[in-house]
Amino acid sequence: MGEQQAMGEQQSGDREHVGADGLVVTRDGVVVTVTIDRPEVMNAMTGTMFAEFGRIFRDLNADDTVRCVVVTGAGGNFCSGADVGAQSKRATGAVEARPALRNLRMIKASAQALHECQHPVVAKVRGIAVGAGLNLALGCDLVYASADARFSEIFARRGISLDFGGSWVLPRRIGLHRAKELALLAEVIDAAEADRIGLVNRVLPDDELDAHVDDVVARIVAGPPLALSMSKALLNHGVETSMSQALEAEAASQAANFGSEDPREAGRAWIEKRAPEFKGR
Repeated sequence: MGEQQAMGEQQSGDREHVGADGLVVTRDGVVVTVTIDRPEVMNAMTGTMFAEFGRIFRDLNADDTVRCVVVTGAGGNFCSGADVGAQSKRATGAVEARPALRNLRMIKASAQALHECQHPVVAKVRGIAVGAGLNLALGCDLVYASADARFSEIFARRGISLDFGGSWVLPRRIGLHRAKELALLAEVIDAAEADRIGLVNRVLPDDELDAHVDDVVARIVAGPPLALSMSKALLNHGVETSMSQALEAEAASQAANFGSEDPREAGRAWIEKRAPEFKGR
């Protein structure tokens, strides 16, 4: 049975664990958690992991039974970016090297799969989120961090430029000049500073982070999945379109919404003074 088929057959309350190549996929009803699981290297990701991450998100995008995805890290850190040790071995010839462009195109495909996922994606960040790890978190729709989290666009320290979508998402998140400051200076900033400049949605005490993310996910799951998916797409594309194009896209999305049962269910729930039960169809 393929992973996507298995996901589609899960019922609310059931759990599924799929682990491969340093990534663990856990399903609980309509919520999928993707955990980066190499705590011995602060969850640094190998090329194989980046490829697998992209495959996972392409499968999730195609699975209409999913309502929300959470991305997190194991062992007290989110992700320390690409595995520098593996890169060093390739550079010295200790392991067979793939062409650089091929590797980077694979990383591009992985980042694109995350950005194009139709479902809301929530990053839960503890500890280190640097380099591609930071940009992976920023590729999610919402980012919640513990007070001990630390962030850096560390690429310049490694003699390289931004990757994993950082050049696109960072200025949209915090503005062009703050983005340049993070990229050019490669400083490590703490959670309070990340919160101040808008890099994250909220910072919480470590012992409150899980409960807060659980509450956010529950509210997303209770929402209308088709409408939330369309709102996500509208916002993602809105910064690249004219007002006229945005209004036309909104009209097309609303027409699709009204073709589903969810607006009628919202109306019935309001009249009957109860919480709506949205189906996304």
